Amino acid sequence: MSAHRDPKPPIDSNSETKGKSFLERLPLASVSNRKGYHWFVVATVCIGAFMAAVDASIVNIALPTMQRSFHTTMSSVEWVSLTYLLTLAALIVPLGRLADILGRRWMYTIGFTVFIVGSFLCGITPSLAVLNASRVLQAIGAAMLQANSVAIITAATPQHDRGKAIGIQGSAQGVGLSFGPAIGGVILSTLGWRWIFFVNVPVGIIGTILGILLLPKDKKSTEKKEPFDYWGAALLVPALVGLFYFIQEVNAQGLTAITVMTALIVAVIGLTAFIMLERKRLAPMLDLKLFKIPQIAVGNTTGVMSFACMYAVILLGPFFLDHISHLNPLTSGLYMTIVPLGLTIFTPLAGALADRYGTRLLTMGGMLASALGCLALAFMGGSLTHLFLIVGLFLVGTGLGLFTPPNNSSVMSSSPPNRLGVTGGILNMARTLGMGLGITLGGVSYQVMLRIIGAASPATATMHQMREAYHWAFIIAGIVAFIAMILSSSKKSNQSGHKIDKETMEQLSGFH
Repeated sequence: MSAHRDPKPPIDSNSETKGKSFLERLPLASVSNRKGYHWFVVATVCIGAFMAAVDASIVNIALPTMQRSFHTTMSSVEWVSLTYLLTLAALIVPLGRLADILGRRWMYTIGFTVFIVGSFLCGITPSLAVLNASRVLQAIGAAMLQANSVAIITAATPQHDRGKAIGIQGSAQGVGLSFGPAIGGVILSTLGWRWIFFVNVPVGIIGTILGILLLPKDKKSTEKKEPFDYWGAALLVPALVGLFYFIQEVNAQGLTAITVMTALIVAVIGLTAFIMLERKRLAPMLDLKLFKIPQIAVGNTTGVMSFACMYAVILLGPFFLDHISHLNPLTSGLYMTIVPLGLTIFTPLAGALADRYGTRLLTMGGMLASALGCLALAFMGGSLTHLFLIVGLFLVGTGLGLFTPPNNSSVMSSSPPNRLGVTGGILNMARTLGMGLGITLGGVSYQVMLRIIGAASPATATMHQMREAYHWAFIIAGIVAFIAMILSSSKKSNQSGHKIDKETMEQLSGFH
């Protein structure tokens, strides 16, 4: 009698898909097993980086139309832009830290969802007050995206491709910031200002789906998660709001304005209290030991200076073309696109070169190019004005394009894995701080030089006085870039063998 054998249980073809969402069962979700998967991650992150950057600049072109639509003043409608930037700058670091604790994929996809809802509410807003409130919600979503973008790329990308990947992401942000007004102009002239916000909805839905499908899953750790530093956030957020408001408004309102002085006091007291608190916390919002790492300390300092240089030029350029060259707005706008052109061309190239040759020479070369560009702009005049203008603007954009990817790669590669989110948040905050400082630097340096030269006011300045003031304002911007170049020369690349202090790394990694 033959031994009875139980038949083999039938293979459940759906067993591997049980417990997965509908989106995770789609064929595209399987690319994580393929070679080069990290490029899918980079592409997904670039959608969010581009969209958030575009929204930081696209609204400016629509402000006059909004002013007429809401029957309000220009100073009131400017808050549509300022509210977004202040919220974004204040929340990037806290949300980066929260992503380190809760998970970056989760934070990123939620960020897309919040951004979509905020954009839709902006589009249907019945009043300026509701629009500003909706812009806060939109900026919260954008901060969740931007605080995570570089961290997700760093975690997903192998070292030999990291600089190139960060370069591509930086290029997406640069293009978004630079071409936002042009995109806004097209939408404004064809569909109306509300569609500047509505257009984010389908793009955001695509980004959310791709984020769920393609971003690496958050690893479940058996270790106890560090608590979120709520007291640190409560001090940091209002301090940063005060700081960025002061930077944005001191040139327009003057240092003696009550709101400007209040913002400065809030910033100084808040940041002082924040630093004192963070030095005592076991799980701080912003671990100050990060700044013991040379790449992070120097990289963020020079990052602020690089964007300050470029945005000083972006502010001064159109005024020079109007006051001195007497060009119409369309021609001036075409000239100013030379800056993002240089940035767009060289950002991905610099990332690839950083992977091969290290970061030090590229960051130095980038800031040298920006300094030379400012020097060319300073000596515009006579028959060579337009040649110097084209060369100068292109060198400024090229310099930032060469500098940013290797600098960001050096900073992120120096961060402990459990601090990638907050390190990325600091990088983004440094960029935003540099933008604001650059605008203030350009405006203040021009006005101060006018007074030194002898002009009673900008309105009564002669052509010669204005030309001389622009000359020195561009030189001051170039000096900022030159100092950044010198600081970059002291920063060693991780790829060249720099080792982070062992005690610092252990403390940052949680081994107290």
